[in-house]
Amino acid sequence: MTTKLFIQAISKFLLGIFLVALLIFLPAGTLRFANGWLFIAILFIPMLIAGIVMMFKNPELLKKRLDAKEKEREQDIVVKLSGLMFLIGFIVAGLTLRFGWYSLPKGIVIASSILFLSAYILYAEVLRENTYLSRTIKVEENQKVIDTGLYSIVRHPMYSITLILFLSMPLVLGSIYSFLIFLAYPFIIAKRIKNEEKLLENELDGYKEYKQKVKYRLIPFIW
Repeated sequence: MTTKLFIQAISKFLLGIFLVALLIFLPAGTLRFANGWLFIAILFIPMLIAGIVMMFKNPELLKKRLDAKEKEREQDIVVKLSGLMFLIGFIVAGLTLRFGWYSLPKGIVIASSILFLSAYILYAEVLRENTYLSRTIKVEENQKVIDTGLYSIVRHPMYSITLILFLSMPLVLGSIYSFLIFLAYPFIIAKRIKNEEKLLENELDGYKEYKQKVKYRLIPFIW
């Protein structure tokens, strides 16, 4: 661990909390938004724990996860579309409270929170299985194909997990209208996967054989 990495990680973490809170509570017009506080807690507390673990156990992996600048043009477009989805989705969730639009029952909110936290555990497992994971699309020197654990079920388990995480977010916030906006994510991530696989086939030894072994990209028996 280095001081520079520590400062970078803490800065991004605090900035993330500030931006999410701003996008949720400002449109809501109040801080008295229980679903908003619940969402921030289940999103950032596990993130803080994971960050601390990586900082001491695998700082190189943390460094990769903090690097979000895409060099591939198509991937950069995907990242921007995802950002737009989050921006609109969080704002709509806040507006749902402000204007008294239909809010989801507490049972759905609680179930979605449990689902979200369960997906976080799977997220940690994927990071443990594949230390090559970065937030940008690239192939590293001496990188190998991972075909065990969750990677023996689908080729992109990280994206499968983010699908669960992101679609449960608006449900935790209690907004069905926000959920409809987040339904754009499966199409956004499908575009990212198709582009990523072209790169992996060309630059990662053994990936073509891996594709023959593991047939499904994102969802078992579907795609």
